[in-house]
Amino acid sequence: MHARSFFCSAALFSQLLFSCSGKLLTGKSPGPGADSETLSQYVEPRIGTAHCRWFHFTPGAMPFGMAKPAPSTNGHLGNKSGWEATGYDYRDKSIEGFPCLHEFQVGGIVLMPTSGKLKTTPGPVNDSTGEGYRSRFDRSDEIATAGYYSVLLKDYNIRAELTATPRVAFQRYSFPAGKQNHILFDIGNRQGESGRVVDAYVTKTRDGRIEGWVITEPEYVKKYQPGATVPLYFSAQLDHTPDAWGTFAGNVVKAGDSEISGAGAGIYLTFASNTTDIITVKTGLSYTSVANARLNLQEEAAQLDFDQARKNAAATWENYLGRIRVETPNRADKIKFYTGLYHALLGRGLANDVNGAYPRNDGKIGQLPMQNNKPVHNIYNTDAAWGVQWNLSQLWTLVYPEYQSDYLSSHLQTYKDAGWLADGIANGRFVSGVGTNLLTTLFAGAYQCGIRDFDVETAYAAALKNELEGENRPLGAGKSNTKYFTKYGYVPSDADTDGFSASHTLEYSYSAWAVAQWAKQLNKTADYNRLMYLSKGWERLYDPTTNFIRPRKANGEFIDNFNPLQVWRGFQEGNAWQYTFYVPHNVQGLAEKLGPALFSRRLDSIFTIAQKKLFSGGKEVDAFAGLETLYNHGNQPCLHISWLFNEIGYPSLTQQWVRAILHDFYGTEGVHGYGYGQDEDQGQLGAWYVISSIGLFDVKGLTATEPSFGIGSPLFDKVTIQLNNRYYKGREFVIETKNNSKANAYVQLLVLNGKRLYDTRIPFSHVAEGGKLVLQMDSRPKDNYSKK
Repeated sequence: MHARSFFCSAALFSQLLFSCSGKLLTGKSPGPGADSETLSQYVEPRIGTAHCRWFHFTPGAMPFGMAKPAPSTNGHLGNKSGWEATGYDYRDKSIEGFPCLHEFQVGGIVLMPTSGKLKTTPGPVNDSTGEGYRSRFDRSDEIATAGYYSVLLKDYNIRAELTATPRVAFQRYSFPAGKQNHILFDIGNRQGESGRVVDAYVTKTRDGRIEGWVITEPEYVKKYQPGATVPLYFSAQLDHTPDAWGTFAGNVVKAGDSEISGAGAGIYLTFASNTTDIITVKTGLSYTSVANARLNLQEEAAQLDFDQARKNAAATWENYLGRIRVETPNRADKIKFYTGLYHALLGRGLANDVNGAYPRNDGKIGQLPMQNNKPVHNIYNTDAAWGVQWNLSQLWTLVYPEYQSDYLSSHLQTYKDAGWLADGIANGRFVSGVGTNLLTTLFAGAYQCGIRDFDVETAYAAALKNELEGENRPLGAGKSNTKYFTKYGYVPSDADTDGFSASHTLEYSYSAWAVAQWAKQLNKTADYNRLMYLSKGWERLYDPTTNFIRPRKANGEFIDNFNPLQVWRGFQEGNAWQYTFYVPHNVQGLAEKLGPALFSRRLDSIFTIAQKKLFSGGKEVDAFAGLETLYNHGNQPCLHISWLFNEIGYPSLTQQWVRAILHDFYGTEGVHGYGYGQDEDQGQLGAWYVISSIGLFDVKGLTATEPSFGIGSPLFDKVTIQLNNRYYKGREFVIETKNNSKANAYVQLLVLNGKRLYDTRIPFSHVAEGGKLVLQMDSRPKDNYSKK
């Protein structure tokens, strides 16, 4: 297609997406063959991209893929602490390039097309003077959906398009005719969460490839595995030969040179004005070697052109999204739902090559066993598993059990290589993130739900070590206070190494309980008894004089000058109001401590107050805006609290408040998406929306010996969940609501496969067997479903 006609069609598509103000509408998102049946039309990747994390916006990617091409508006700035928002900000007005890799603490391999005078530095964010090679763009000229991105770079009149295979980034540029055009490979500079560049190398090979590598030092690697680095490799193939080329480092340009090394290294290609106006670049990626980057490209993309790759990506996303089909006349709810599901499938991407090579914790290259020319499982880069028991883990376990199993095997490989479980991994390196480690709850939950095709014996040994051993524990393994927890039965505030003694005690107590249930299943009686003792650690911090969890010293004294709203004093990213409810494994016990009346009254009152601030920090755009509040949906420690009413006999309040959060906290705009600038953490808030909006949630994270879901108030008239027959007996599980509306938010009657239920819980096994759950809805709250 000629560049000019493509621009016209793209602009027409974009009119369906945006108003003149730039606010996201609930109009149709285009994609290959988009029609009323496709689900990608409801995916809007720009939701929540104001102040979002580096890995949040990667529309060109495949589900769980390595290649994640996306535009960057401010990625070259990096971030000071390793976690701050960087990359693509919805509020920015210019694009500085298209990085191919976006993972937790991993980023780089940037391409940028330009025209006219050669420029080799990006220039300041939103600069309008033309100082750097960045270009202005309009939202009306963007197309973003699952597996495809397109934008018009206004300063050059270049249309850039992105898509991918699992390990190959495709970029297609439609250049204006009659201009001297360039493609920059800006490799040796900091990008997103990558940290500083230690070294880099780029070359134009004799066969016309652009290849090289960059070695980075992410901030969290510096903290959790000092001295380690993270290398990224690439091999790019173009479908046209450049007329000229050269190297650059900053503003120093050497025309005609074919290779350059060192921080800042880059290479440019120039195409004469009479060259074809559409050029495609395929970039094979690897975390082990240039040779494997070349192999990944050969195996996945040698025979593909851009349109074929885009079609394949779209089909793959439709398959993944189609595991859950929701029916409702409310288009905005479908956009929230499928965008949330999209984000839950986007993060935590591949780290191994097609031949099974992968980056080990010690910096060497490991080799996975192969079967039928494929690795027996994959390795993944990942942010920490902090709080995933209340979102991603439940979603993956029910709907994507094959990925849950693969993800656990990936972590077991780290354990085999390094001797410890580590929930945050960047190319094999420890990047613990929040410094905790709740991976054991994922292993235990998977086992209890029937996912057992990982190395169970090794997994249990790893889990037990994670819960009980503190000596010589590397910082990257998290749970740095384990030795104090096992000695005292809680983490004393004056022995605490992190300042989070109370929240660590609560987390350790829950994970000990989860592994105890697993030990019980395996007839490990001694382990069970010890872990159950530790699971009561929360009781040792409960202060009956204040009715809060309160940090306590080794001598048994509670800390003085206690303020239950105070953040960072004994509580990580939260406070005592929020964390006192962090006893998911014994909600009844906590209710008895407070007294049932106070427990339910306090719960209800915090949501009444929190709703006025949209269940977080109001409209303040900041990841930590809601920390010093009664309830903060923008962060993990609170994500189970609205479901606690179900556990104490007031399901109508769970139905009421979960619906309110789904409506108020979540939005369909670039700024109001996941709250206002909240930390979406690789799909966690999106996954919470998905499972809560279909009306299934377990505060225990499916870790009980007989796991079950609490039943809430589904937003949708009908939900159809495809079940994986490799793990579960059923073909599909259907949830249907009768008389459902915004006003009719309360469940009156529950019927499973034609038989009435008398409780708002359903065993996981019943869901896995398939069938239909029918809920009769009305506007009247109802809490008693007994036979009487």
